[in-house]
Amino acid sequence: MKASHQQIKHFTKVVKTRVSTDYLLYLPQDYGKDDKKWPLVLFLHGAGERGSDINIVKRHGPPKLVEQGKEFPFILVSPQCPEDQMWSIATLDALIIEIQDKYEVDPARLYVTGLSMGGYATWKMAETFPDRFAAIAPICGWGNVSTVCNLKSLPIWTFHGKKDRSVPFSKTEELVDALKKCGGNVQFTVYPDAGHDSWTETYNNPKLYEWMLKQTNNH
Repeated sequence: MKASHQQIKHFTKVVKTRVSTDYLLYLPQDYGKDDKKWPLVLFLHGAGERGSDINIVKRHGPPKLVEQGKEFPFILVSPQCPEDQMWSIATLDALIIEIQDKYEVDPARLYVTGLSMGGYATWKMAETFPDRFAAIAPICGWGNVSTVCNLKSLPIWTFHGKKDRSVPFSKTEELVDALKKCGGNVQFTVYPDAGHDSWTETYNNPKLYEWMLKQTNNH
């Protein structure tokens, strides 16, 4: 039998990736009047708003409300995911850092919320950076049940329609059940008669923003 000519080698290299994205930026009415640091909310849209026309992002959620004249007491950043892609966690990470560098952001009050595909990305962002955010609010999303207990100390308010045929209700229910078993800080709002659109009622509810802004990150 011939000796193997295959050698065992190990390869390590730091690869820098260029990332870019368009986004909508909303600054509160009183922004810049003093040296106040402001909360930052990252809003992640669903699959239907992907593309290269940033105005499509105004269809749902907080960007829609801002377009209608609503004022918020936080910086709102609403990026757009490219056509036929899923949200890139690396891009979102870089975007948050960019906003923190350019604007007066309170590092203890970073929040993420999103719907459907953006709900998934909300869970994923928290999973990737478990100590970074003060709270998350995923809507009709899905996540990783096997690792969700890494988020047990993170305040989470999640939402889903019981009759959702696009992302099954069970996807959120499983995450909530797992979190409750490990003592997670989670609230779950169920809309018994809602289909996939569980976001309109959620984002129209002032209590969501009141709850969110009460949460601070002491890490």
